[in-house]
Order: sequence, then structure tokens, then C-alpha cells
Amino acid sequence: MKISCKEFELELKHPFSISKFTRTSTPLMLLRIEYEGVVGYGEASMVPYMGESYESANTFLKLVDWDKIRFPFNFEEIIAYLDSLAPGQPAIKAAIDIALNDIQGKLLNKPCYEIYGADPAKMPVTSYTIGIDTLEIIREKLKDAEAFKVIKVKLGRDNDQEIIETIRSMTNVPLYVDANQGWTDKIKAIDLIYWLHNQGVVLIEQPMDKNNPDGNAWLTERSPIPLLADEAVQRLADIDKLKGAYHGINVKLMKSCGMYEGSRMILKARSFGMKVLIGCMSETSCATLAAAALAPLCNWADLDGPWLTKNNPFNDPAFENGKYILKNLPGLGLQGITSDLFL
Repeated sequence: MKISCKEFELELKHPFSISKFTRTSTPLMLLRIEYEGVVGYGEASMVPYMGESYESANTFLKLVDWDKIRFPFNFEEIIAYLDSLAPGQPAIKAAIDIALNDIQGKLLNKPCYEIYGADPAKMPVTSYTIGIDTLEIIREKLKDAEAFKVIKVKLGRDNDQEIIETIRSMTNVPLYVDANQGWTDKIKAIDLIYWLHNQGVVLIEQPMDKNNPDGNAWLTERSPIPLLADEAVQRLADIDKLKGAYHGINVKLMKSCGMYEGSRMILKARSFGMKVLIGCMSETSCATLAAAALAPLCNWADLDGPWLTKNNPFNDPAFENGKYILKNLPGLGLQGITSDLFL
């Protein structure tokens, strides 16, 4: 195998704020793997609060004995091997997984979505995320979201209702809400949840602290809106302890170590009767297409990465009527790759 990587700073169109963090860009590690003349592409989106960096990604890549990875790829064994090299670091592991899935699809001459049994006709609409901001900037962001059929709203501070009212003054599309652990009082939270239900909110992610399973379970038992684990779920093993505490989960490839384990998380959650949202970090078309390949297996999608950024190095994915269009191309179907990207 020939391995090339590129440190890349993905610039956001607007400062992106959630309940506890704000950033204007996201460090990425773009990965190119060549295997027997076939090239696959992967991506690690290393949002600061997850603890990964260019240094940690480069260090991890040097630990990998690439001769151990041979086609046909056994992704269960590959992820176990990567986990054996170092704990954590799911984003750089996801980059490897995504690139190998891209190669596998090209070797088999099949799209990744076909390999994972996803039907493009069942693609859910994807949401456009509005981060916490001034009301004036929120209005500007809504103008950027006109092509989307669903808006995702970051809440978790002291003006949640004002934000929703501002959005509702401009659009009546369904809303997803992400509190990012920002609610601390369960009585106030359940009152707000009922109010949000009347405002057309379809789902809520991580209402209370991930380390407060009792509080989240109390809300889940009473909520008229599905409540989803986000920060409380990362890997496949996490799902066992979530049953009953949430109605569903948010799967992100940058937390699940890529497509293979992400697909297993979807299937396991569905087997528990839980609903699934597939989400993303700040990402280019590369990681977004990897998640879009699994999106038809899920109830909802929040895959807006390329649309929130200014310098996506690849072509934007095909998008129509609020949904990604999965093309019949082998592997990820990533297009717009320039010859000098990895120089």
C-alpha cells in the first residue's frame, strides 16, 4: 500500500457555536491509500473537543503495519487491529476505514451503499444546522438553508425559545434540535420539550449531560418528541447501556471509527427498537458521501458538512429536494479530486 496524507484546515462559512464551544474552522486529515493500483480516499475531521490533532493523527498512521491489511478486507479484524494500536482516536481510524471502503467498492465495481444494503430510494432528507448565534446572524444563516427541507437548531443556553421564535418567523419547515448536554434542570427541560413539540420539532439530541443517564431517561419516559443520544454514544459497545435512556442514537462516522462499525451501530440500535439519526462533524464531500451511503438505513440524516464550509476541496455531492442523490459509481463516488491535492 502507498499512503499519502494531507493536513487541511476546513473553513466554516460562519462561526459555529454549540452550548459550550465555538470554532471558525476544523482541522482535517485527508487520506489517500493506493492498493494494487486502486486509490481510495478517507478523511478525519478532528473537532477540537474530541481531542485529536494533526500530531496525533500522524503518530497513529506511523503505527500501522499496512502489510497486515489485504483484500478482501475483513473490517471487523481491521478495526480490532487499529484499536489494538492505540485507544481512542476514532477520527483517524475512520479515515482509514473510509478509504478502504472506497477501495473495496472500486475493486468490486460496486457503490459503497450497495455493499451495505442501502436503497437510494429510501434516502431521508438531510438537515441544515444553525449554530447558536445572534438573532441577526441566525436570520442570515437561514437564507443559506433555503435548499433544505429541515433545519437543525443548536440550543442549550438561556435564550432557546427566542432562537426558535426567530426561526419560526422566517420558516415553517420541520426542526431538529440539538441541546449538546446544555439542559441541567429536568423540570424546565420537559416544559421546554413540550413547547418545542408545539413548534414543530421532530427530534432532540442529547438534552442533558451524557453522564446523567437517570435524568435523560426521566425525560425520555415523558417526552412527546424522540430524544437521541449523541455525546453519550460513540462506539458499538456503548449502545447496550442506552436502551431505555433514549429513544434513539446519533451515529457519526468520526466517532464510530468509520463505515463498518457505523453500519453495525445502526443495525444494533434498530434491533433494540431505537431510531437512528446519521450525523456528521465539519466534513468535506469525502466523509459526507461515506455517511450518505448508510443514510438510507436510518430514520433521519444530518449531513450538511459541505454546505457549511467555504473550501471543500472536492465537488459538492449531488443534492436535490433536500436529499443526497447516490450515484451509481464504484466506491464512495467522490468526484473533483485534483492531482495536486496530496502534493
